[in-house]
Amino acid sequence: MYEQMTNILAQIFSHAMHLIANKLVLLAEAGGAAEATGYVPLSTVYTTLIVLAALGIAFGIALAIVAARFVVKVDPKVEQVRETLPGANCGACGYPGCSAYAQAVASGEAPPTLCSPGGAATLEKLAHIMGVEAVTVEPRVAAVLCQGDNVKAAAKYRYLGIHDCVAAQKIADGPKACPAGCLGLGTCARVCPFDAIEITPLGLAVIDRERCTGCKKCVAACPRQVIVMVPAAESVQVLCNSHDKGAQVRKYCQIGCIGCRICQKTAPEAYVVEDELARVVCGRDGEAAAAVAKCPTKCIRDFTDGYPEGCTLPPAMVPTKRPAA
Repeated sequence: MYEQMTNILAQIFSHAMHLIANKLVLLAEAGGAAEATGYVPLSTVYTTLIVLAALGIAFGIALAIVAARFVVKVDPKVEQVRETLPGANCGACGYPGCSAYAQAVASGEAPPTLCSPGGAATLEKLAHIMGVEAVTVEPRVAAVLCQGDNVKAAAKYRYLGIHDCVAAQKIADGPKACPAGCLGLGTCARVCPFDAIEITPLGLAVIDRERCTGCKKCVAACPRQVIVMVPAAESVQVLCNSHDKGAQVRKYCQIGCIGCRICQKTAPEAYVVEDELARVVCGRDGEAAAAVAKCPTKCIRDFTDGYPEGCTLPPAMVPTKRPAA
Protein backbone atom coordinates (compact mmCIF):
# COMPACT_ATOMS: atom_id res chain seq x y z
CA MET A 1 0.00 0.00 0.00
CA TYR A 2 2.82 2.39 0.88
CA GLU A 3 4.56 1.76 -2.44
CA GLN A 4 1.30 2.26 -4.36
CA MET A 5 0.67 5.62 -2.68
CA THR A 6 4.24 6.70 -3.38
CA ASN A 7 3.89 5.83 -7.07
CA ILE A 8 0.57 7.74 -7.33
CA LEU A 9 2.04 10.87 -5.74
CA ALA A 10 5.12 10.66 -7.98
CA GLN A 11 2.90 10.48 -11.06
CA ILE A 12 0.88 13.52 -9.90
CA PHE A 13 4.08 15.51 -9.31
CA SER A 14 5.44 14.52 -12.74
CA HIS A 15 2.19 15.54 -14.41
CA ALA A 16 2.20 18.94 -12.64
CA MET A 17 5.78 19.59 -13.74
CA HIS A 18 4.84 18.75 -17.31
CA LEU A 19 1.93 21.21 -17.29
CA ILE A 20 4.10 24.01 -15.84
CA ALA A 21 6.82 23.39 -18.42
CA ASN A 22 4.28 23.54 -21.23
CA LYS A 23 2.93 26.83 -19.83
CA LEU A 24 6.38 28.39 -19.84
CA VAL A 25 6.96 27.32 -23.43
CA LEU A 26 3.62 28.80 -24.49
CA LEU A 27 4.45 32.12 -22.81
CA ALA A 28 7.85 32.26 -24.46
CA GLU A 29 6.36 31.61 -27.91
CA ALA A 30 3.17 33.71 -27.53
CA GLY A 31 4.47 36.74 -29.48
CA GLY A 32 5.54 34.77 -32.54
CA ALA A 33 9.01 34.55 -33.99
CA ALA A 34 9.90 38.09 -33.02
CA GLU A 35 9.12 37.55 -29.37
CA ALA A 36 10.40 33.97 -29.10
CA THR A 37 13.77 35.17 -27.89
CA GLY A 38 12.30 37.40 -25.14
CA TYR A 39 12.41 36.79 -21.39
CA VAL A 40 9.68 35.08 -19.38
CA PRO A 41 8.12 37.58 -16.93
CA LEU A 42 9.54 37.35 -13.38
CA SER A 43 6.02 37.07 -11.98
CA THR A 44 5.60 33.82 -13.91
CA VAL A 45 8.92 32.48 -12.59
CA TYR A 46 8.02 33.37 -9.01
CA THR A 47 4.60 31.80 -9.41
CA THR A 48 6.19 28.63 -10.75
CA LEU A 49 8.65 28.39 -7.86
CA ILE A 50 5.90 28.96 -5.31
CA VAL A 51 3.73 26.29 -6.93
CA LEU A 52 6.64 23.82 -6.96
CA ALA A 53 7.48 24.54 -3.31
CA ALA A 54 3.83 24.12 -2.33
CA LEU A 55 3.61 20.84 -4.22
CA GLY A 56 6.82 19.59 -2.58
CA ILE A 57 5.53 20.43 0.90
CA ALA A 58 2.13 18.89 0.16
CA PHE A 59 3.62 15.68 -1.21
CA GLY A 60 6.09 15.47 1.67
CA ILE A 61 3.27 15.75 4.21
CA ALA A 62 1.23 13.19 2.26
CA LEU A 63 4.12 10.73 2.18
CA ALA A 64 4.77 11.20 5.90
CA ILE A 65 1.10 10.49 6.65
CA VAL A 66 1.11 7.40 4.44
CA ALA A 67 4.35 6.13 6.00
CA ALA A 68 2.98 6.61 9.51
CA ARG A 69 -0.34 5.02 8.59
CA PHE A 70 1.02 1.91 6.93
CA VAL A 71 4.24 1.39 8.91
CA VAL A 72 5.07 -2.25 9.71
CA LYS A 73 6.16 -2.59 13.31
CA VAL A 74 9.10 -4.97 13.80
CA ASP A 75 10.12 -6.45 17.12
CA PRO A 76 13.64 -5.11 17.80
CA LYS A 77 14.61 -8.58 19.02
CA VAL A 78 13.97 -9.95 15.54
CA GLU A 79 16.57 -7.60 14.10
CA GLN A 80 19.04 -8.40 16.87
CA VAL A 81 18.62 -12.14 16.36
CA ARG A 82 18.87 -11.82 12.56
CA GLU A 83 22.10 -9.83 12.82
CA THR A 84 23.54 -12.45 15.17
CA LEU A 85 22.81 -15.41 12.88
CA PRO A 86 25.49 -16.31 10.31
CA GLY A 87 23.18 -15.63 7.36
CA ALA A 88 23.84 -18.95 5.65
CA ASN A 89 20.12 -19.63 5.07
CA CYS A 90 20.98 -23.33 5.08
CA GLY A 91 17.76 -24.53 6.70
CA ALA A 92 19.49 -26.64 9.37
CA CYS A 93 17.21 -25.07 11.98
CA GLY A 94 14.12 -26.37 10.19
CA TYR A 95 13.03 -22.92 9.01
CA PRO A 96 13.26 -21.55 5.43
CA GLY A 97 16.09 -19.14 6.16
CA CYS A 98 17.70 -17.04 8.87
CA SER A 99 14.95 -14.39 8.80
CA ALA A 100 12.22 -16.96 9.48
CA TYR A 101 14.27 -18.52 12.27
CA ALA A 102 14.94 -15.07 13.78
CA GLN A 103 11.22 -14.38 13.96
CA ALA A 104 10.59 -17.78 15.52
CA VAL A 105 13.27 -17.26 18.16
CA ALA A 106 12.13 -13.73 18.98
CA SER A 107 8.51 -14.87 19.37
CA GLY A 108 9.49 -17.80 21.59
CA GLU A 109 8.33 -20.34 19.02
CA ALA A 110 11.81 -21.84 18.57
CA PRO A 111 14.75 -22.29 20.95
CA PRO A 112 18.04 -20.50 20.22
CA THR A 113 19.89 -23.82 19.97
CA LEU A 114 18.95 -24.81 16.42
CA CYS A 115 21.59 -22.88 14.46
CA SER A 116 24.36 -25.43 13.98
CA PRO A 117 26.47 -23.29 11.58
CA GLY A 118 26.66 -20.54 14.20
CA GLY A 119 28.16 -22.80 16.84
CA ALA A 120 28.55 -22.07 20.53
CA ALA A 121 29.36 -18.37 20.04
CA THR A 122 26.07 -17.70 18.22
CA LEU A 123 24.16 -19.72 20.80
CA GLU A 124 25.54 -17.62 23.65
CA LYS A 125 24.64 -14.36 21.90
CA LEU A 126 21.11 -15.55 21.11
CA ALA A 127 20.59 -16.71 24.69
CA HIS A 128 21.75 -13.30 25.94
CA ILE A 129 19.31 -11.50 23.62
CA MET A 130 16.41 -13.71 24.71
CA GLY A 131 17.37 -13.59 28.38
CA VAL A 132 17.69 -17.37 28.74
CA GLU A 133 20.47 -19.69 29.79
CA ALA A 134 22.74 -20.95 27.00
CA VAL A 135 22.39 -24.73 26.84
CA THR A 136 25.51 -26.35 25.37
CA VAL A 137 24.83 -28.48 22.31
CA GLU A 138 27.45 -31.00 21.17
CA PRO A 139 28.64 -30.06 17.67
CA ARG A 140 27.95 -32.63 14.98
CA VAL A 141 29.36 -32.99 11.48
CA ALA A 142 28.37 -35.06 8.48
CA ALA A 143 30.29 -38.18 7.48
CA VAL A 144 30.09 -40.38 4.38
CA LEU A 145 29.92 -43.99 5.55
CA CYS A 146 31.72 -45.37 2.52
CA GLN A 147 35.22 -45.68 1.08
CA GLY A 148 34.25 -47.73 -1.97
CA ASP A 149 35.33 -45.58 -4.89
CA ASN A 150 35.17 -46.69 -8.54
CA VAL A 151 38.25 -48.89 -8.08
CA LYS A 152 37.55 -50.50 -4.70
CA ALA A 153 33.84 -51.10 -5.35
CA ALA A 154 32.42 -53.10 -8.26
CA ALA A 155 29.90 -51.69 -10.71
CA LYS A 156 26.76 -53.37 -12.03
CA TYR A 157 26.81 -51.36 -15.24
CA ARG A 158 28.43 -48.32 -16.81
CA TYR A 159 26.32 -45.27 -16.08
CA LEU A 160 26.32 -42.60 -18.80
CA GLY A 161 23.33 -40.56 -17.69
CA ILE A 162 22.90 -37.26 -15.86
CA HIS A 163 25.71 -36.60 -13.39
CA ASP A 164 23.38 -36.80 -10.41
CA CYS A 165 23.06 -39.43 -7.68
CA VAL A 166 19.27 -39.20 -7.51
CA ALA A 167 18.94 -39.79 -11.26
CA ALA A 168 21.43 -42.68 -11.20
CA GLN A 169 19.70 -44.35 -8.27
CA LYS A 170 16.46 -44.52 -10.26
CA ILE A 171 18.08 -46.80 -12.84
CA ALA A 172 18.22 -50.34 -11.42
CA ASP A 173 18.97 -48.95 -7.93
CA GLY A 174 22.20 -47.31 -9.03
CA PRO A 175 25.30 -48.42 -10.96
CA LYS A 176 27.28 -49.71 -7.97
CA ALA A 177 26.93 -53.34 -6.95
CA CYS A 178 26.90 -52.34 -3.28
CA PRO A 179 23.30 -51.43 -2.49
CA ALA A 180 24.31 -48.83 0.10
CA GLY A 181 27.56 -47.36 -1.20
CA CYS A 182 28.37 -43.82 -2.32
CA LEU A 183 27.58 -43.22 -6.00
CA GLY A 184 30.06 -40.33 -6.12
CA LEU A 185 28.19 -38.17 -8.65
CA GLY A 186 28.35 -35.04 -6.49
CA THR A 187 24.72 -34.33 -5.62
CA CYS A 188 25.72 -33.76 -2.00
CA ALA A 189 28.58 -31.45 -3.00
CA ARG A 190 26.29 -29.28 -5.09
CA VAL A 191 23.83 -28.66 -2.26
CA CYS A 192 26.49 -27.90 0.37
CA PRO A 193 26.46 -24.13 1.03
CA PHE A 194 29.88 -24.24 2.70
CA ASP A 195 31.93 -26.01 0.01
CA ALA A 196 32.74 -28.73 2.53
CA ILE A 197 32.44 -31.78 0.24
CA GLU A 198 35.08 -33.04 -2.16
CA ILE A 199 34.45 -35.64 -4.87
CA THR A 200 37.65 -37.59 -5.44
CA PRO A 201 38.86 -38.38 -8.99
CA LEU A 202 37.71 -41.98 -8.45
CA GLY A 203 34.16 -41.01 -7.52
CA LEU A 204 33.88 -40.86 -3.74
CA ALA A 205 32.34 -38.07 -1.68
CA VAL A 206 34.47 -36.94 1.27
CA ILE A 207 33.32 -34.33 3.79
CA ASP A 208 35.76 -31.82 5.26
CA ARG A 209 35.17 -31.96 9.02
CA GLU A 210 36.71 -28.51 9.44
CA ARG A 211 34.32 -26.80 7.03
CA CYS A 212 31.20 -28.81 7.78
CA THR A 213 28.75 -26.87 9.95
CA GLY A 214 26.22 -29.65 10.41
CA CYS A 215 23.48 -28.09 8.26
CA LYS A 216 22.32 -31.59 7.12
CA LYS A 217 21.63 -30.54 3.54
CA CYS A 218 23.86 -33.31 2.24
CA VAL A 219 22.08 -35.84 4.46
CA ALA A 220 18.75 -34.90 2.90
CA ALA A 221 20.18 -34.91 -0.65
CA CYS A 222 21.78 -38.39 -0.57
CA PRO A 223 19.39 -40.95 -2.15
CA ARG A 224 21.14 -43.86 -0.46
CA GLN A 225 21.37 -42.44 3.08
CA VAL A 226 25.14 -42.93 3.04
CA ILE A 227 25.70 -39.63 4.87
CA VAL A 228 24.99 -39.42 8.60
CA MET A 229 25.61 -36.95 11.40
CA VAL A 230 28.32 -37.86 13.92
CA PRO A 231 29.81 -36.05 16.94
CA ALA A 232 32.47 -33.59 15.81
CA ALA A 233 34.69 -34.57 18.75
CA GLU A 234 34.87 -38.23 17.68
CA SER A 235 37.19 -38.95 14.78
CA VAL A 236 36.97 -42.76 14.58
CA GLN A 237 34.18 -44.12 12.37
CA VAL A 238 33.33 -47.33 10.56
CA LEU A 239 33.04 -46.09 6.97
CA CYS A 240 30.65 -48.67 5.59
CA ASN A 241 26.90 -48.64 5.11
CA SER A 242 26.20 -52.17 3.92
CA HIS A 243 24.22 -54.66 5.99
CA ASP A 244 24.97 -57.61 3.72
CA LYS A 245 26.81 -60.65 5.05
CA GLY A 246 30.59 -60.64 4.82
CA ALA A 247 30.79 -63.10 1.91
CA GLN A 248 28.47 -60.94 -0.16
CA VAL A 249 30.32 -57.72 0.75
CA ARG A 250 33.62 -59.22 -0.41
CA LYS A 251 32.14 -59.80 -3.87
CA TYR A 252 31.51 -56.12 -4.54
CA CYS A 253 33.80 -54.12 -2.23
CA GLN A 254 37.42 -54.40 -1.14
CA ILE A 255 37.04 -52.05 1.83
CA GLY A 256 33.58 -52.83 3.24
CA CYS A 257 32.67 -54.13 6.70
CA ILE A 258 32.33 -57.93 6.70
CA GLY A 259 30.99 -58.23 10.25
CA CYS A 260 34.02 -60.20 11.48
CA ARG A 261 33.75 -58.63 14.97
CA ILE A 262 37.53 -58.23 15.31
CA CYS A 263 36.97 -54.60 16.26
CA GLN A 264 34.50 -55.63 18.95
CA LYS A 265 36.93 -58.21 20.33
CA THR A 266 39.72 -55.63 20.39
CA ALA A 267 37.63 -52.94 22.12
CA PRO A 268 34.46 -54.58 23.50
CA GLU A 269 33.04 -51.37 24.96
CA ALA A 270 33.75 -49.27 21.87
CA TYR A 271 31.97 -51.25 19.15
CA VAL A 272 28.62 -52.86 18.50
CA VAL A 273 27.82 -55.11 15.55
CA GLU A 274 24.20 -55.02 14.46
CA ASP A 275 22.78 -56.59 11.32
CA GLU A 276 26.26 -57.51 10.03
CA LEU A 277 27.59 -53.96 10.39
CA ALA A 278 29.96 -52.59 13.04
CA ARG A 279 29.47 -49.16 14.63
CA VAL A 280 31.50 -47.10 17.08
CA VAL A 281 29.71 -46.51 20.38
CA CYS A 282 29.19 -42.81 21.02
CA GLY A 283 31.60 -41.56 23.66
CA ARG A 284 34.09 -44.43 23.17
CA ASP A 285 36.19 -42.76 20.51
CA GLY A 286 39.46 -43.15 22.39
CA GLU A 287 39.03 -46.90 22.86
CA ALA A 288 37.81 -47.40 19.29
CA ALA A 289 41.11 -46.15 17.88
CA ALA A 290 42.83 -49.35 19.07
CA ALA A 291 40.94 -51.43 16.47
CA VAL A 292 41.74 -49.27 13.44
CA ALA A 293 44.94 -51.12 12.54
CA LYS A 294 43.42 -54.56 13.19
CA CYS A 295 40.46 -54.25 10.83
CA PRO A 296 41.14 -56.75 7.98
CA THR A 297 39.40 -54.65 5.31
CA LYS A 298 40.52 -51.25 6.67
CA CYS A 299 36.96 -49.95 6.78
CA ILE A 300 37.56 -48.26 10.15
CA ARG A 301 39.16 -44.84 9.82
CA ASP A 302 40.53 -42.29 12.25
CA PHE A 303 40.14 -38.96 10.47
CA THR A 304 43.06 -37.50 12.42
CA ASP A 305 45.26 -39.92 10.47
CA GLY A 306 43.83 -38.77 7.16
CA TYR A 307 40.80 -38.92 4.91
CA PRO A 308 39.98 -41.77 2.47
CA GLU A 309 42.42 -42.46 -0.35
CA GLY A 310 42.31 -40.01 -3.24
CA CYS A 311 41.15 -37.09 -1.12
CA THR A 312 43.28 -33.95 -1.08
CA LEU A 313 42.16 -32.78 2.37
CA PRO A 314 44.72 -32.70 5.20
CA PRO A 315 44.12 -34.88 8.30
CA ALA A 316 41.26 -33.61 10.39
CA MET A 317 41.46 -31.96 13.78
CA VAL A 318 38.82 -32.61 16.40
CA PRO A 319 37.62 -30.19 19.12
CA THR A 320 38.46 -32.63 21.90
CA LYS A 321 40.26 -35.94 21.55
CA ARG A 322 38.67 -38.41 23.92
CA PRO A 323 41.20 -40.36 26.02
CA ALA A 324 41.03 -44.14 26.09
CA ALA A 325 39.35 -45.55 29.18
